[in-house]
This record gives sequence, structure tokens and C-alpha cells, in this order.
Amino acid sequence: MAAFNRNPWPASSESVIEAEINGKPADQRRAERQARSKPLLEELHDWMLAQRRRLSAKSTLGRAMQYALNRWEALARYLDDGRLSIDNNLPERQLRGIALTRKNFPFLGSDVGGDRAAIIYTVAETAKLNGLDPEAYIAAVLDRLARGHTIDRLDDILP
Repeated sequence: MAAFNRNPWPASSESVIEAEINGKPADQRRAERQARSKPLLEELHDWMLAQRRRLSAKSTLGRAMQYALNRWEALARYLDDGRLSIDNNLPERQLRGIALTRKNFPFLGSDVGGDRAAIIYTVAETAKLNGLDPEAYIAAVLDRLARGHTIDRLDDILP
């Protein structure tokens, strides 16, 4: 068990790097990640492979390590694309309002009602992401549609 205490990858290293590059352009974030984060992640991967070989495939820790290793490509994808975040905290925060609403309205009457609610939530969150007031945006879109805005000009009313 002593080998598990020798993790060569300090937990704070990646968060320090990400904090330093937060807000920089995507190409700079990618370059910093390639230079600084990639070697750390490769070292962690090697360490995890070595530890995984020592563990029983049926143990909880063995299954957890195998789970992470099976998804390694997805985990490391942020290294090659500076637009990506290392975590999903932002989308999780943005979905919190939807999750609360979902708990408040567990029955929408039908699958079609659920589909419509999903569309409305998506439009509202997209409006927020684009700096618009979702209620005012949806009201304006509905008004334009009621006045005859055609489907072939849908791009004109997207947020």
C-alpha cells in the first residue's frame, strides 16, 4: 500500500496551471497545456497503469482505476483544444436552474410536453449565454412568429 502514497502528480499542479491560463485566448491555453499539463498527465497515466496492474480487477479501487483509464482519451481532450475547460463546472452551474425547475415540474403531461419544455429551456439558456434577458428574448421571438416570420428566416431571430 505504500506505493499509493508516492503519487508523482501533486493534486494542486493542474489547478494552478488552469488558474494561471484562465481567460487567455484558446491558442495560448493550448500551448501552455501542451508544455506544462501534458507531461503531468502523462506521468499520472503511467502511474495509474502501474497501480492498476497491481490491483485486483474485482476490487473497488481496481474498477475505479480501470474506469478512469478506459476514459483517458476524453479526460485528456482538453490538452489539445484551448477552448475546452478542464472541468464541467460552468455547464453544471448553468444547468442547476433547469434541474431545480425539473424537480418542480415532474409531470409535463406527456412526452411531447417534455420535449417542448426542453426546447424552451434550451432557448432560454442560449439567450442567457448570449447576454440577453431570456424572458424578453422569448417574448420578442413569439411576437415575430405571430406576425408571420417564416421558418426559412429562422437564423434572423436566433440569439
